[in-house]
Parts: sequence; C-alpha cells; structure tokens
Amino acid sequence: MGSLDGKVACVTGGTRGIGLAIAKAFLDEGAKVVINGRDKAKAQRTLDELNAGANVHFIAGDVKKRADCEAVVDGTVAHFGRIDILVANAGGAANHAPIADLTDESMEDALVWNFWHTFWVMRRAFKYMIPQQSGRVINVSSVEGKVGKPGISTYVSSKHAVNGLTKSAAHEVGTLGITVNAVCPGAIETDVMMAEGPGAAIAMGTTYEGLLEMFASESAIKRLNEVEDVSLVAVLLASDAGAGITGSLISIDGGTSPY
Repeated sequence: MGSLDGKVACVTGGTRGIGLAIAKAFLDEGAKVVINGRDKAKAQRTLDELNAGANVHFIAGDVKKRADCEAVVDGTVAHFGRIDILVANAGGAANHAPIADLTDESMEDALVWNFWHTFWVMRRAFKYMIPQQSGRVINVSSVEGKVGKPGISTYVSSKHAVNGLTKSAAHEVGTLGITVNAVCPGAIETDVMMAEGPGAAIAMGTTYEGLLEMFASESAIKRLNEVEDVSLVAVLLASDAGAGITGSLISIDGGTSPY
C-alpha cells in the first residue's frame, strides 16, 4: 500500500527536473499522475522512462497561457475523474540583468511563468477541491523566494510572490480539508538551471561554475541539492501524514535560508 493510493495528481512542468522527480515519487506511492509540458517528443521519452502504463497521462500546454493552465487541470479531471493533488512546478526566468538595465518584458515573463501560472492552476483546482472538501496544493517556489540576490530580481520577485499567494490561499481554504504549501529548494542543476544559469551568472558578475559554487558555499551542506530531496517532501505534503501542514514555506536548501 502506498501513501497516495487512489489519489490523482497533476504536475505542471512534469517532464523533467523537479517535476519529473515528483511525478515518479507519486507514482511509486500509488497515485495516478498527469504531467504537463510543452514538448510532446520530450514527454514521450518521459512516459517511456516512467513506464507506468495507464497510471500516467500527458497533457500538452504552455503554462504562460491561462487557457492552457486551466486546460491541464480540467484535463486531469476529465481523464482520471478527479484531482486530489496539484503541484505547480513549472517556472524559471530568462534575460537576467541588473534592475537598472532590466526590461519590462523580462520582469513580466518571470511573473507570468512563476506567479501567474501558479495562480491560474491553483484557482482552477480549487473549483474541484472545494466541493469535494479535500485537496493538496504544493507550489514549487525557491530559496530565492526568501532571500535576495543581485542580478536575478525577476526570479527573486516572482518567487516571493508565489510564497505570499501560498500563505493567503492556505488561510482561505484551511477549514475545507485543503492544504496549501510551498517547497523552497536551493540550487539544483536541472535542465532549466543549465539553460538559464549562464545568463544569470553574467548578470551577477560571475561564471556559471562560479554561480554553482556560490550556491553550494552558502549552504550548510556545501553542495547543491538533488531533485529527490524535493520529491520526498512533496510526498509527505501530498499524503495524509501532511494533513497538519499548511501555509508553510518549506526550505529544502541545505540550510541556506535564514528562516
């Protein structure tokens, strides 16, 4: 018996990185899982890797579009009959620059990618969770949602916004059998990190290797985190054992955050 037997989960950005690790962990615990992403070819490779048969389903969509965010939630219910767990995992930021040189477009892109996407999928999921008086929402935030760094203000700002949304939502649905939490990972060398990290490093006045070393040196464990560190906490929050945890911003960062 798995801790998530009979549960249905939806994971945005579930074809790689943290989202894929969470999807794997949920499947191992007995859940049925919908994963979302933009690239159908990448998704097929992920489905082959997961090898979970009818227990996993892919819904294509761009989380920077409200209609696609709503469609992945609705599609989860259409395919599996319900939604018990929502993981708003997709996110990132691009075109980093110091604030004095930052474009409106870069800030807006990060807010849509991180904050608005989280808001759109959560709002839609509540349409199903509130009537059934049960649900788990897990927002994938970041250690950067608790601290600040130069050169990456788009990411820092949007993740702080995710944390605020998480706390407000938890208070709104706290008596309805629904929990809302954010996990705040430290630096993990995912596909997104490898794609956007070099640009962020330049904006911060360092190299990509220097960026990774900086993140590692700030932590108590003196290394980067792993995706499995996050997926194990997600399982706890999604299960009955996590029923008493809500409105929390849970650091999984090797001791980097001061709170």
